[in-house]
Amino acid sequence: MSVLLAILTFVLILVSLFLILVVLMQKAKSDGGMGAAMGGGMAEATFGADTGNVLSKATINAAIIFFLLGFGLYLGSIYHYKHGTKGGHALPTIAAPLTPLPSLPPLPAPSAPSAAAPANVAVPPAAAPAPASAPASATNGPKP
Repeated sequence: MSVLLAILTFVLILVSLFLILVVLMQKAKSDGGMGAAMGGGMAEATFGADTGNVLSKATINAAIIFFLLGFGLYLGSIYHYKHGTKGGHALPTIAAPLTPLPSLPPLPAPSAPSAAAPANVAVPPAAAPAPASAPASATNGPKP
């Protein structure tokens, strides 16, 4: 399916380039401008007096083909992503052995609250030491 989508994308690019060239080859209504600068005279020499009809029909046909190819590619890409295999789109999985975590030491039993502490407040088993404070810079005095 992806090969077909790639081929249709290439054909869409060719049709879009052809559509651009056909539009640029047309003569403007005022017989000047971009149409005359980009090859309007060459198209008249090639197709004769019927240049307007030939180029307008080619433009209409190329536009119809362009929109049909675009819509077909849209539907094809939706089908491809919904029904395609997941093998190319997923990240590979790596099998790793599962090792159990080391067992943690048992927590110490909570101590009975002291007489100084209220009955509804739990006392931590060991108080952590207070962090050392940084030396105060106020002892050096104010800086001028």
